[in-house]
Amino acid sequence: MASLTDSIISGSSPIKLLAYGLGSLGAYALYSLLKIVYHELRSTLRHLPGPKSTHFFYGNLLDIYKADNSVLHEKWVHEHGPTLQYKVLFGMKRLYTTDIKALNHFLTNSNIYQKPAASRLSIGRVVGPGIIVAEGEEHRHQRKIMNPAFGAPQVRELTSIFVDKSLELRDIWAAQASNAGGTANIDVLAWLTKATLDIIGLAGFNYPFNALSGGEGASELGAAFSTIFESGTTMSPLRFLQQWFPALGLIPTARDRLERGAQSTMKRIGRELLAESKREIAADAEGKRARDLLSLLVRANTAKDLPASQRLSDEDVVAQVPTFLVAGHETTSSATTWALFSLTQHPAVQARLRAELLAVDTDTPTMDVLNALPYLDCVVRETLRIHAPVGSTVRQATQDDVVPLATPFTDVYGKVHETLNVSKGQTFIIPILAMNRDPVIWGPDAMEFVPERWEAQPPINNALPGIWGHMLSFLGGPRACIGYRFSLVEMKALLFTLVRAFEFELAVPAAEIGKRSVIVQRPILRSAPEAGNQMPLLVRRYVRA
Repeated sequence: MASLTDSIISGSSPIKLLAYGLGSLGAYALYSLLKIVYHELRSTLRHLPGPKSTHFFYGNLLDIYKADNSVLHEKWVHEHGPTLQYKVLFGMKRLYTTDIKALNHFLTNSNIYQKPAASRLSIGRVVGPGIIVAEGEEHRHQRKIMNPAFGAPQVRELTSIFVDKSLELRDIWAAQASNAGGTANIDVLAWLTKATLDIIGLAGFNYPFNALSGGEGASELGAAFSTIFESGTTMSPLRFLQQWFPALGLIPTARDRLERGAQSTMKRIGRELLAESKREIAADAEGKRARDLLSLLVRANTAKDLPASQRLSDEDVVAQVPTFLVAGHETTSSATTWALFSLTQHPAVQARLRAELLAVDTDTPTMDVLNALPYLDCVVRETLRIHAPVGSTVRQATQDDVVPLATPFTDVYGKVHETLNVSKGQTFIIPILAMNRDPVIWGPDAMEFVPERWEAQPPINNALPGIWGHMLSFLGGPRACIGYRFSLVEMKALLFTLVRAFEFELAVPAAEIGKRSVIVQRPILRSAPEAGNQMPLLVRRYVRA
């Protein structure tokens, strides 16, 4: 016997089916709105201080989007104190705090505080369903299998790849400078992105993308990345609504079709890489070749002592490929770009760093040599402090909770609170960049690029729960960045090679350089944002006296 639904569909005209669909969608939207209203009425944030909403639909989001990352939040903290609320879609309240004890609580209790569905959807459009998006037991499972691939011994083995590609980039820039009469105007972001793509291709998958030399694989993958990253640079009401009401994702848009095509490209390449890795591992029974991340992951996932029930499926392994590609080259290329920018603004720092690097008597340093250079370490730390590639991230409470505070807050009625009550479903920001340059922690020069602060014990608070450098650039707790060692050594190898070879100067006024954040913070020209991300520097060969 046919079901009631089958009977309705079989006897319905297309107009009736459309009516049923629209009615169901309307009922879902009404239910979702009523749920939001109920949540807001009982929200524990309703008495928190904070800025007024400036838009009936976006709340304060348009202001945040137009401002450089964290600048507006830092202004609000100055005006309202370290714990406040601001408005997002439909005036919903979002928690924001720079309280160290509260942030430590959030990051160490990742079972309670997870990425909200809207954030997972947005990030998933770029990196797919890999370890960055996974939560709870799924995340712990993936991380347990992947951890061995990111230890210090593995990164030490990969350092020669970092150095070789840095030298290739050096030679390309040297040729461009020579052809331009000694000084070339170079978009260093574009070239660093190619170099780091080549690096993650070889170090991640033993795959030669050959982006620096214009390989076809790189152009195809680059087009896919460009499609996905550019899709996040404009404000779209429907995109916002799709994040908050996932059922609206059924409404097709041209942008969605482009993104699905780009994701399909990355998945196809990922499957090809996984198949190749399995073939090579099968042919190399002793495991002598497997130093790339994917091969190490495949070996760990197929270890004889790992129960079959605990192994990742092929789809789970393939899901890590976009994650490796984004985290393995977008973050490092952006960070290295900001390091070179900072050196153009501080010639004395550039000169001192170059002197240290030239004192090394090899062009091909090991990881241990790179990590033993103190001022290089200072420059990298200061770059990642003040130009953290990822400026913030979002969390959501999965249950009601009482959060400890280092600094009590005073609500709108003048009542002082020693703790903060958080309701299930409440979203909030982990303010990575704001904490990295908080004057309370780092002193009055917190907004300035001062590598020397790391030579002595910096004025930091050890309660800040960062996994590296007492800052939040790589987060902290169970969800801290698994590949931070890889990124640090890769960045040091690039700076070592490039700063030894060239002098850098900004090709435009400093005021022209702005930031736009789509997963990572990338530079734009304020006068030409439509031209996309870029960092034009004047690059000339350094001639030793």
